[in-house]
Amino acid sequence: MNKKIIIPLLAVIIILVGGVAYLFTSLNQQKQANKEMQELADLDKKEMQNEYEQFAKQYSEMKTQINNDSIVAQLTQEQMRTQQLLEELKRVKSSDAREIARLKKELATVRAVLRSYVLQIDSLNRLNQDLTEENTRIKGQYAQATQQIQGLNSEKASLSEKVAIAAQLDATNINMLLKNKRQKTAKKIKDCKTIEVSFSIARNVTAANGVRTFFVRITKPTGEVLNGGGTFEYENKQLTYSMKRSMEYTGEELQVITYWNVNEFLSAGTYNVSIFADGHAIGSRTFTFK
Repeated sequence: MNKKIIIPLLAVIIILVGGVAYLFTSLNQQKQANKEMQELADLDKKEMQNEYEQFAKQYSEMKTQINNDSIVAQLTQEQMRTQQLLEELKRVKSSDAREIARLKKELATVRAVLRSYVLQIDSLNRLNQDLTEENTRIKGQYAQATQQIQGLNSEKASLSEKVAIAAQLDATNINMLLKNKRQKTAKKIKDCKTIEVSFSIARNVTAANGVRTFFVRITKPTGEVLNGGGTFEYENKQLTYSMKRSMEYTGEELQVITYWNVNEFLSAGTYNVSIFADGHAIGSRTFTFK
């Protein structure tokens, strides 16, 4: 066969073999990234399901600690709603981002409602305690007063556990901005030099005051996490964070802003921002950039 034909033919074959190898490697990498994203989605759904189950259980316990028929009826209605949302969560696939986001929003509402009932029942129990003590002083029934106080202390301990659940923080108004080298908003991902993530911590009078460390985890379209140089514990695992910031929390609404300096290639696509604090996932949102 003529060399003029053989040499170009060999070149074409080599190029085709190289192309096939590159496609095979790329497909394997994408498959691994999709697997990691699915594992994180499954973990997020599992935590939501645990919270829904715990909230439904808390409603049952609270109904046994109060004699007000009107409040018991309200608690029963909220418990049924919580159980209904739990069943919806069990049926939905963890890959259904829209439904998961809706049920996560509903979970925040359930937590807020539960918190209000915890405070209301705690207030009623405190009032009942004051009236009991006053009646005891008038009648001189010191022995009976001691027994009642012991019972109320047990109820208070139980309510303290419920307040701990209600004290979990919520991150709202999550926003992600791309900044160019002049710290102006970048129109395209390729011009980004700094990523700014801001969010609000909602007012929560049941949460303890003090310094809180907020961890921000940004997942790229490939499933990889923008590395911030450290890890934090979540669900008995060590997760990589992109940014973190410690601030004083007083129970009032708190504005938090964090920054990440670009030190790796960023591709266009959908990015997921998740916020963590006190060992809990307190908020997340996705953003798509060109």
